[in-house]
Amino acid sequence: MDHKPANHGYLIRFLDKAPVYLGYNTNGLANHHSLQAIELIAELGYDGIAITVDHGWLNPFDPQFDARLREFESALQLYRLKTVVETGARFLLNPNVKHEPTLISEGSENRFQRIEYLKRCIDVAASLGSDCVSLWSGKKPDTINLQTAMDRLAESLDPVIQYAETNDVIIGFEPEPGMLIDTMNAYERLLQWIDSPAFQLTLDIGHLFCQGEVPIVDFILRWKDRIVNVHIEDMKAGDHEHLMFGDGHIHFPPIFAALQDIDYQGGVFVELSRHSYNAPVFAKQSIDFLAQFFPQEKSNPKNRSPFRTDHNSGEGLL
Repeated sequence: MDHKPANHGYLIRFLDKAPVYLGYNTNGLANHHSLQAIELIAELGYDGIAITVDHGWLNPFDPQFDARLREFESALQLYRLKTVVETGARFLLNPNVKHEPTLISEGSENRFQRIEYLKRCIDVAASLGSDCVSLWSGKKPDTINLQTAMDRLAESLDPVIQYAETNDVIIGFEPEPGMLIDTMNAYERLLQWIDSPAFQLTLDIGHLFCQGEVPIVDFILRWKDRIVNVHIEDMKAGDHEHLMFGDGHIHFPPIFAALQDIDYQGGVFVELSRHSYNAPVFAKQSIDFLAQFFPQEKSNPKNRSPFRTDHNSGEGLL
């Protein structure tokens, strides 16, 4: 696949951004109304938000989608939040099977459903001026071999990448444990099928650690020219469970120093998808930890909403 887009405005926009900023993924805010969650994230001092397009979070199949998008645009402008668009909704496309269908699922009609969803996510990113759309491959069906799976993935990615190029949107492809493209070695192999400046890398620090891809600094340095999105959380070796900082075994200082050394200019997004039950507390603890390494220059937060109580208590919010 050899795409040659008419312009590279999406790359210029990304490379022209300010230094690294901190954000929070909405998959860790599942129990909050979306607009209240945006306010919460801004008030805590984050400069970005990773929007996992899902039920209640810019669901593109919602009849009121256009109105919701306008509300989001207004809120993001009000709180001056940068964005990335994430596509890891668990049950949006299939209420019975997590993350299905994918780009490599059996049945062309199922793969088409995922492709159309990703195109709508690209539309969201284009409207919001997001850094990128982050996506993954999906699990390899047991019915096909590795070569067939790779060919199928490349075939499915083709219209997605072309659509991204047309809309000046960057794709940040994420290696995901348990999926066809799970490691950086697998990602490197995928690049034999893909040739597009719009196809870049989402790097999840915890994924590297849990799969033994260490030292992590070496991977950051090797892939510095492709990293457009960073996920951050703590994790234990051999166990793909996103943990609060301090609950895993990752040594973070050299990792954060490496991101600064390569002049990374995108977002570092906390991903705690199983921590929605006390999201205000975990979000605050996360930024308190990360701000030691990435001092933020955010202007004064907005006035507190009348329905908000203290973030440290984990109570309030409707």
